[in-house]
Amino acid sequence: MAKDQEKKDTPRPPKAAAEPRSASRPKKGHDAAPVEDDGPRVPPRLKVSFETKVREGLKQTHGISNPMQMPRLQKIVININMGRHLEGTKIPPHIRQQVIDTLVTVTGQKPIVIKARKSVSNFKLRAGFESSAMVTMRRDRMWHFLDRLINLATPRIKDFRGLPDKAFDRQGNYSFGMTEQGVFPEINMAQAQFTHGMHVNCVFANSSPQLSRYVLEELGMPFRKPDQK
Repeated sequence: MAKDQEKKDTPRPPKAAAEPRSASRPKKGHDAAPVEDDGPRVPPRLKVSFETKVREGLKQTHGISNPMQMPRLQKIVININMGRHLEGTKIPPHIRQQVIDTLVTVTGQKPIVIKARKSVSNFKLRAGFESSAMVTMRRDRMWHFLDRLINLATPRIKDFRGLPDKAFDRQGNYSFGMTEQGVFPEINMAQAQFTHGMHVNCVFANSSPQLSRYVLEELGMPFRKPDQK
């Protein structure tokens, strides 16, 4: 009894304070490397321009005050046709790889390879065989690409007089083609095995041809002037 009473009266040593979990220390069971905080991410400048200047302009010129009714750029789709390089039933590996490398370099995304749904002799397409590679960009990656397209790629086009201004569909989506991948400064044409173009499609929501043109013009898209053929 005396020993039990002695144990109760003996003070216990205080527990050590728990070590605070730092932001760079992974949780238990997580073997991922710690991620360093580089500070707040800077939004794309064209996105900032759209949300401030362009939206205010739409209110003033087109009377659109409801944010839900504002036209907005939803996605940009880039497609490169490979059907003309079809040999038998397959695309040559070096052709296929270069097209994929071009899209990865220009967009920062891995493309998907599409098979033709039906045969078109004029475009050398055969149903069921690979025909093109495609990338769909959204959000910040889309805005960064549009910025490089407007300010870096189009000024490098030889004898450039502006992009066609009639290539809008009824929903306001804008499509145009580029004849050479070398207009993008990221592409090293000295390493390219062949020259190819690409098709660019800017997809809008809540828009029309007039509204989409206004948005793209305000963002700096160099459309062809009426007096230029």
